Amino acid sequence: MGFGGISLWQLLIILVVVFLIFGSGKLKSLGSDLGSSIKGFKKAVKEEDSKEKED
Repeated sequence: MGFGGISLWQLLIILVVVFLIFGSGKLKSLGSDLGSSIKGFKKAVKEEDSKEKED
């Protein structure tokens, strides 16, 4: 058993299929976009917390 009933082998097969469908270039841009989104979200949360502390 692995993550939520998915074994390690099933997870690896899913990752290989995703890699074959999207290709390395698309996955790089997808990862970059996801990273930028997370960074922006964290920045917005931090700014909101600082505004609440000032009030």
